[in-house]
Amino acid sequence: MQGGKRLSRDEVPFRWLYEWVQALVTVVLCAVVVFAFAARLVLVSGPSMRETLQDQDCLVVLSPLLCGDYEAGDIVIIQRESFRDGEPIVKRIIATEGQTVDIDFDAGVVYVDGAALEEDYIRQPTHLEEGLDFPCTVPAGCVFVMGDNRNDSDDSRDPDLGPVDTREIMGQAVFLLYPGMTAGRWERDFSRIGPLA
Repeated sequence: MQGGKRLSRDEVPFRWLYEWVQALVTVVLCAVVVFAFAARLVLVSGPSMRETLQDQDCLVVLSPLLCGDYEAGDIVIIQRESFRDGEPIVKRIIATEGQTVDIDFDAGVVYVDGAALEEDYIRQPTHLEEGLDFPCTVPAGCVFVMGDNRNDSDDSRDPDLGPVDTREIMGQAVFLLYPGMTAGRWERDFSRIGPLA
């Protein structure tokens, strides 16, 4: 009050600063909640998912709580402490529990339950053997994953990884937020920004 007169809301000193700080705190808290429970940002590291994903692509990854059941074709982030020093890896699910994976490494063809996969997303046919015995039936609660750049990918073909327990999946990549440098051209292709199929 000034001289017995009550100040209006707009006349309170520094009211604008208080409202700005309040809005900022609200936005930060909402972001923390979203990225703690709903989604996170993950950077792709390495060439194992070329040409679908490039090294240093920034992905929006949904929490496992929001993913539901994983399906063949989903791109997921996996973390296993005993594999590659616990570094998260990005791979594509090829088969789910109960399905049988077989690979003809001479022809470069992957089979799931006896049917050859139509894989228009891979960089080249699958010729790299990593030591896992095939055919391989995916155990309950697990998925079989491979990189789209099949001949430059450490994935479920490696006995050190093998079929992946779904509890080791950090989430499903659903959106490319910011592109990394496209290999060979060393420039960013911003037209790639968008949902991941």
